[in-house]
Amino acid sequence: MLDDPRTVRVSGDDTAAVFRRAQDADAEKRPDDYRGKPVPEAYVWCNLTSGNGSRALWLLLLPFMVANLAHWMRPTSRRMKKTVRTYGLLVRLIGLTLTVLLVAAACEVAIDLTAWQCAGTPECAAERSWLGFLAPDASGHGGWWSQPGRRLALAAVVPAALTGLLWYLSQRTWSAYESQTPLPHQTDPEEEAGRTGALGKPGFWYGRRLVARLRAAHTAAGFLTVAAAVGTSAARHDRRPGGSALLDVLGWALDATLLMGGGIVVLVVWRRGRSENKLDRHLDEKLIRRLPLGALALLVLTLLYAGWSRPGWTSEGRLPGNATFGGIALVQGLLVIALAVIARALYRTAPDPRTALRGFAGPAVAMLSCALGGVMSGGGAQRVADWLDGSGEPGSGGTIDGPPVLLTWQASVIPPLLVVVAALCGWLGVRTWRRARRDRADIPREYPGEPEDAARSRRIAGTRARAALTDRAPLLVGITSAVTLLLGAGALVGAWVSEEVPSEAAQGLPIFFEGAAETSQALGSWLIGFGFILFVTWGRRAYRDPSARRTIGILWDVGTFWPRAAHPFAPPCYAERAVPDLTWRMHTWTRATRATGGRLVISGHSQGSVLAAAAAWQLWPSVRKRVALLTYGSPLERLYGRWFPAHFGPAALSSLHREVDCWRNLHRTTDPIGGPVRVVPDGDGPRVDHEALKDPLVYGRTEEHPLPAPILGHSDYQADPAFAEERARLLARLKAAVPAPRPRAVEPAEPVELVESAEPVAALTAAPADPPDTAG
Repeated sequence: MLDDPRTVRVSGDDTAAVFRRAQDADAEKRPDDYRGKPVPEAYVWCNLTSGNGSRALWLLLLPFMVANLAHWMRPTSRRMKKTVRTYGLLVRLIGLTLTVLLVAAACEVAIDLTAWQCAGTPECAAERSWLGFLAPDASGHGGWWSQPGRRLALAAVVPAALTGLLWYLSQRTWSAYESQTPLPHQTDPEEEAGRTGALGKPGFWYGRRLVARLRAAHTAAGFLTVAAAVGTSAARHDRRPGGSALLDVLGWALDATLLMGGGIVVLVVWRRGRSENKLDRHLDEKLIRRLPLGALALLVLTLLYAGWSRPGWTSEGRLPGNATFGGIALVQGLLVIALAVIARALYRTAPDPRTALRGFAGPAVAMLSCALGGVMSGGGAQRVADWLDGSGEPGSGGTIDGPPVLLTWQASVIPPLLVVVAALCGWLGVRTWRRARRDRADIPREYPGEPEDAARSRRIAGTRARAALTDRAPLLVGITSAVTLLLGAGALVGAWVSEEVPSEAAQGLPIFFEGAAETSQALGSWLIGFGFILFVTWGRRAYRDPSARRTIGILWDVGTFWPRAAHPFAPPCYAERAVPDLTWRMHTWTRATRATGGRLVISGHSQGSVLAAAAAWQLWPSVRKRVALLTYGSPLERLYGRWFPAHFGPAALSSLHREVDCWRNLHRTTDPIGGPVRVVPDGDGPRVDHEALKDPLVYGRTEEHPLPAPILGHSDYQADPAFAEERARLLARLKAAVPAPRPRAVEPAEPVELVESAEPVAALTAAPADPPDTAG
């Protein structure tokens, strides 16, 4: 659409813009020419989620994005503000542990495996010439960099640079995507106190202050993690008998300072720093500057301290302080359990059977974010260890000891987890097959007068049954999360009790358990490494392949819709650009009463319907009453209402239905994403949901349709006659005392047709203007 000469951009930039047909580009200047005619235009925002190739690298930030989703999945609650804040705090703390885990994994690779183990082992360093200047010679001496503390200080540059890169990306993406100012809120006499939900609050889509605070805290946490990895190792050496008293004192002072810095970071994360009730432009300038700079200064001092000459210090075994990963896993598990308790308490105040996992969706997703972080961090460490070891046998040992024992235990629980997931998927597959078989006989009765075709019926029934699998997603997520928590707890206990890898810890047990431990360890090591490589290669492929980038863009549609309230390093929230864009545009249309009569129909497909609803909530109540909604293939209730009930639950959708002029929703039983919104109208008002559209429109070959009609599923809703009919009804309802428009005026507008292939589209159509004597 962007390159089509029949359309022109009337507002926006290369990232997101509004397009119209060329002949309608200056419709506002020629209102008399459009009396009785709608003026269609389309808001195209696909570049926000799947634009240039660099965004494919956001895939590596997936654990952060999933943790941020958990923040918005809290259940609907009543009169429990403190509990709601506790829920948000726990998710923010989980996000903080993920940052520490990522930086700790980088420290494990660069500092422990490379600088401490491989460079300190002559056999390993001899095979890699690039480590020669770090390795001691046969007499135990070597160059200036061969002392362990100096090797660690040099290797610390890698995780420190990673922390700086995350800070830079978060700062840059905020400026590019999330710095748009929402529509200013003014007191409206028609606005009722307490009626506006969270999505209608002026500051909801402007979380600049919170993101800046969290970015400072997480950046400081990253630098402190690197400092702890280097400094505590040197401090432990200095506490040995016969060591330097000065260095011993400096080591204790360093540990105390690191502890104090960690406490400050937790306190900053503890405070929410976000106000949705107003447009908060205030920034904590001193905090967001001094906290990261202070942590960076402490890191530099730590590197100088570690680089002090210690002639008797040699690197043997694994780097001291390997309990870090166990501590992170334990804290994450306790936080997830506490989050589940809080979520259950919130859910019990306003139970809704449609809520995913009965309120446990947030804790389950948070657990999966921790598991993803473990796979990515452990996978990277395991692959690097196998490469440096050179034995070719993952986890078999060799010239170096390898990563911490816990990472091997965590890798070993992946095969049993996959067995559970495979069994669950098999069970869902059987249920889907049975449902398709059961519904197959009913298909021909929906198309009376056409000859029955068994193959055609089987295909339609199979498509419907597979589309229904979306409603089973909570079961899959819940069981996977629960099994992950149990297996992770078992891995943690096994690593701490045995202090050996599973194959060694199982020696002496019955042959079955010993063989199972060895097999699970070998498979798990390969699988966790394969998972890490898959992330990297998929991101690399998406960097070059636009089609793969669009596939990842679909994932980002849901994952990056929400503001970064829990993790500042998550991919940027595109809605903080798209919602203000749409709100400003809708506000402008409704104020242009001479050209539009002050009325507007906004239609949205799939995620575009979610943006349309979010933008409508941001309008002033008096303006919202002059807007009609037409949604199709919409996940508003099926996905957002179930997984994010506090913001898209029944109460929120019912409120939106009451506040707009009219709302109609189209859906199909073959659609795996869209569905009914299930809003019950007040009194005798018009229903929101249209009855499920036929798909395919025609069962077999007829004289009118000699070729088989396709099963459309989630696409091409505008090809169904119901779309034009519903759009015409909404336009007629809004026009108020204007003669009915000509038939061609209610056909799908050309800009909308041109952007069918790009899913992220919200189409706006202005209602016909009133005649001059009734305008305004």
